[in-house]
Amino acid sequence: MEKLGANPANSCPLTPLGFLERAATVFGDCPSVVYRGTVFTWSQTYRRCLRLASALDVVSVLLPNVPAMYEAHFGVPMSGAVLNTINTRLDARTIAAGPRRTARRARRGYPRPREGSWVRPTSEWDPMVLNYTSGTTAAPKRVVHCHRGIFVVTMVSLVDWAVPPRPTFLWTLPMFHANGWSFPWGMAVVGGTNVCLRRVDAKNVYAAITDHEITHLCGAPVVLSMLANAPEGVRKPLHSKVRIMTAGSPPPAAVLHRVEALGFELSHGYGLTETGGHVVSCAWKGEWNKLPASERARLKARQGVRTPGKAEVDIVDADTGRSVPREGSTMGEIVLRGGCIMLGYLNDSEATKAAIRDDGWFYTGDVGVMHPDGYLEIRDRSKDVIISGGENISSVEVESMLYGRPAVSEAAVVARPDEFWGETPCAFVSLKEDAAGTVTTAEVMAWSRERMAGYMVPKTVVFRAELPKTSTGKVKKYVLRKLAMEMGPTCRVSSSSSSKM
Repeated sequence: MEKLGANPANSCPLTPLGFLERAATVFGDCPSVVYRGTVFTWSQTYRRCLRLASALDVVSVLLPNVPAMYEAHFGVPMSGAVLNTINTRLDARTIAAGPRRTARRARRGYPRPREGSWVRPTSEWDPMVLNYTSGTTAAPKRVVHCHRGIFVVTMVSLVDWAVPPRPTFLWTLPMFHANGWSFPWGMAVVGGTNVCLRRVDAKNVYAAITDHEITHLCGAPVVLSMLANAPEGVRKPLHSKVRIMTAGSPPPAAVLHRVEALGFELSHGYGLTETGGHVVSCAWKGEWNKLPASERARLKARQGVRTPGKAEVDIVDADTGRSVPREGSTMGEIVLRGGCIMLGYLNDSEATKAAIRDDGWFYTGDVGVMHPDGYLEIRDRSKDVIISGGENISSVEVESMLYGRPAVSEAAVVARPDEFWGETPCAFVSLKEDAAGTVTTAEVMAWSRERMAGYMVPKTVVFRAELPKTSTGKVKKYVLRKLAMEMGPTCRVSSSSSSKM
């Protein structure tokens, strides 16, 4: 057969920006963005984004989940510039040190579009967005994604979650974090209605679900806990099935169980800022529906298998680089290959080379196991694995056990220095309002001994009203590690001590 290659007809660069133009044609009179008493149609949103693109000079945006933030996801790159969404919860000093000068330099050299038109990328590899990582274990990194990568992860996310036409999507996930896992562009593909929510709390979420007949929403496990622990007067019965995609950190099985008991339908995905959205998901099997609810929750807590758009996913041994056995216990680092991996870290070639190796794999820094059925499960971040007396302890596994205690609202486990074992688990725990002051360290430790190996039982328990979190609801482990270090090493005499901070 004659060897054929690229031709002018198929060489148009991939970009998710065309999704909006198509939405204006297909869903022109349908609602696109809803915020309080304002409703825009897809035709209006398209025209507003074109006007934004024609007038744009600054490409960094500091906005909550409001219509202007949604429009920026199209309007900024439509001008040929790179979109940088700034975390609204950062302090003024951190924001001032952001990428403003870099963004302005990126803007030069691009033609300014005239109103009614937009700038298509000359290459699908052109930078499109600049995002910051959450900074749960270290200082945030600046991640650059191209048009092609965002196009791929957007389409794959819709397919993997089986999003139907015309959903009503509630913005509980901050659009400034990894661009809302690609769903600002995804909602244009399916003609969804974007219900914007400036403030996310249980009362507002339940009210929005009722008032707007929400069908889909996304959120980190902290959002699930918020919904599950809402007081009776705040929770409202669901009008129909509401589908939630959770990701961002490993969700405890106990929390998944509580949320599904309220009538929500949960899907679980895994991704990083560096992947632009979720690239692994716990693809559900029909036969699992016959299992008890607790077992279903345990299976759903696993991160799962690669999405259709991810070429390869593996877990490798840190020393040999070889795949770990598929037996659900040997831990290794999760590595990824595929079309939506970032271009790299802005102005940080050393960090880029450390993350994307010469063999083409992206090393995530997440530690996990591979189960016999080919589903992976995160056990920790590499920096959060606790090594006690030569035993590797998954902080996530200990946390998941602690979440099984009904009185526990939040739990996070880090290493504390130990004179004998090297380090031991230190648990930071917040309790539900009705349980505050009624649970002791001894009770937590005794409860833990009945459910986990002795070396995994927290030797220190610290009760806090609330755990420190990033803007996206992830616990700041590095803050807790510092607190544990400041406590000093435990000794064999006082290793069962408790603290209140």
